[in-house]
Amino acid sequence: MTGGPQRSDAQRNRERILEVALVELSRSPDVPLTVIAKKAGVGQGTLYRNFPNREALVLEVYRHEVQQLTDHAAELLKTREPDQALRIWMDHLARFIMAKTGLAEALRQAAGATGGPEPSGYSLVFGSIESLLNANHEAGTIRPGVTADDFLLAIAGIWQIDIRGDWHAKTTRLLDLVMDGLRTGAPGRH
Repeated sequence: MTGGPQRSDAQRNRERILEVALVELSRSPDVPLTVIAKKAGVGQGTLYRNFPNREALVLEVYRHEVQQLTDHAAELLKTREPDQALRIWMDHLARFIMAKTGLAEALRQAAGATGGPEPSGYSLVFGSIESLLNANHEAGTIRPGVTADDFLLAIAGIWQIDIRGDWHAKTTRLLDLVMDGLRTGAPGRH
């Protein structure tokens, strides 16, 4: 590759590989790459052209998920009211957390194989939280003084939810409760 933009079909193949890899690696960190390629509808050569080894694929799946999460926060702030943007983004964060929980073992294995630390998207996600909270403070839609640290502590229960159960209903309920708490005492609410 030349480093320039990929052809649209090559980009679609790459995106499809990442989507399938997220699902399959979340189920089993040892899933054969041939299974991922087959389910993505691409040949092994296409998979290896994009990701030369398992570790590269696992790390890119994680990086891709973090990037989508942070990009989505910025997009929501452009298209929605701040409190709506925050609540919608919280659902995306919950899905990200559930995906990372499933990917945790694959990430540990990849980090061990590359000799590096596990990847961390924490600073990017933290920055998105700060942007969303700042927009809400400016709009008066959440109580004053809520920090990104406060927010993370408030949603920490997500990490206790079993991903094998009905995690979506449980996270929705938890995040609705958190959002109700954030709105209580907001200067713009009567």
